[in-house]
Amino acid sequence: MMLAAALVALMIVMLMLLLRASLGPTLYDRIMAINAFGTTTVLALAVLGFFMGRPSFMDIALLYALINFIGTLAILKIYRFGDLGQHDEEQ
Repeated sequence: MMLAAALVALMIVMLMLLLRASLGPTLYDRIMAINAFGTTTVLALAVLGFFMGRPSFMDIALLYALINFIGTLAILKIYRFGDLGQHDEEQ
């Protein structure tokens, strides 16, 4: 019963985050909503793994959290600088 309540609450939060990502007034609102969606996915994986008795889900959740973090940084860097790290030839 507790698993169902936790997962339903997480799914409601994920739907609200998708709504914010699609209707966000600025690009930063959309990026942060997608980042929060990824964090909520990590939490859902951890809860599901805990209640199923599968500790390997934590490894998957941690890997997804790292990918989510690096992806968010890459998107923000592309938005600000226009590329991921090519050097200026003028310097």
